[in-house]
Amino acid sequence: MGKAHAKKGRSLWWVVHSWIGLKLSIFLTFILATGTLAVFAHEIDWLVTPSMRVSPRPEPIASWGALADAVTRAAPQARLQTLYAPIDPWFAAEAWVSLGKGAPERIFVDPWTAEVTGRHGWANVHRFLRQVHRHLMLPTKIGIPLVSSLALLLMLSLISGIVTYKKWWRGFFRAPRGGDTRRLTGDLHRLIGLWSLWFVALIALTGVWYLVETLGGNAQVPELPQVAAGTPPVGARLDRLVAIARRSDPKLDIREIRFTPEHGVILLGQSSAWLVRDRANGAAIDPATQRVIARLDGRNLSVHQRLSEMADPLHFGTFGGLWTKVIWFLFGAALTAMAVTGTVIYATRLTKIARLDANGWKLAWRGMGIWAYIGIALVLMALALTPGAIGGAS
Repeated sequence: MGKAHAKKGRSLWWVVHSWIGLKLSIFLTFILATGTLAVFAHEIDWLVTPSMRVSPRPEPIASWGALADAVTRAAPQARLQTLYAPIDPWFAAEAWVSLGKGAPERIFVDPWTAEVTGRHGWANVHRFLRQVHRHLMLPTKIGIPLVSSLALLLMLSLISGIVTYKKWWRGFFRAPRGGDTRRLTGDLHRLIGLWSLWFVALIALTGVWYLVETLGGNAQVPELPQVAAGTPPVGARLDRLVAIARRSDPKLDIREIRFTPEHGVILLGQSSAWLVRDRANGAAIDPATQRVIARLDGRNLSVHQRLSEMADPLHFGTFGGLWTKVIWFLFGAALTAMAVTGTVIYATRLTKIARLDANGWKLAWRGMGIWAYIGIALVLMALALTPGAIGGAS
């Protein structure tokens, strides 16, 4: 009785696992693939945008003030919004400037010579992958819940895969068997799944968190005092503000400077708190009085706020630089491959059951039913919306 009940339970979980893997395979594969590529979106932009590439030098880099001054001289008619430190030594520094209407423009500056290397529009590979993966180019109130809901199904797929794989803990070092496509693909699917358990759980949990935030559970953002708007400080004026910010937190590694019209100059980066976004640490300074009007310290965040700040570094693997991004990319590619191999398993299984020379892929397509058309429609819709969406605000 007990064995029969357990077998029935596994069969039910198998139905759940197969339904998710087959019905949603097109949409799920697209989201997983774009998320995997998004890990290296900046690097892809670096490859296709010559002005982002610089040659590292042994001498010290130019000051923040010198970089900002170069930007304002290159675009005197624009307002400097944000200035970013280079992602890696071979990257240029990047500034966002507003021309008064429309999307910002990007200006790249050599961090050693403080010379502008080029200008670029708002649309780029990073912007495309970020928006298509996050909300399918739809309004965020619609797109984020739609994409994030896949995290719940990913978690169900994880649980059902473990339940249906008898004595799964013995399979970590079990070599895939040959013989036929179904057996080889099935063994590869299970092997990749086992080694990716931690990664699937992490992506699913952070995806669920994004869903919670969108549905009203977002953490409170610290309110900053308002100060009178003024011309963004550059040159020596900005360097003085940088020195003040560093005195207020000697461990602050400034990665981003925001020139806001209502909260002064906000200098953000990494400090004592680990595994948080740059915005969790920093100082807001009134450029008129050179007074620190607010301090941001990631160590003082509430549990709710800390979860919010941890989500992005964990989801995209950016917290450890290039090495963690390589790991996240490889496991993301493996997870995408699992979505594909799941469909292959189903196709070959149907062919065997039919005992015919029927095309397994046609049978799999038929098995997807209306969900195949929904998946393709969502992908095509996102691509169709891209030209207008990636030219909008961030």
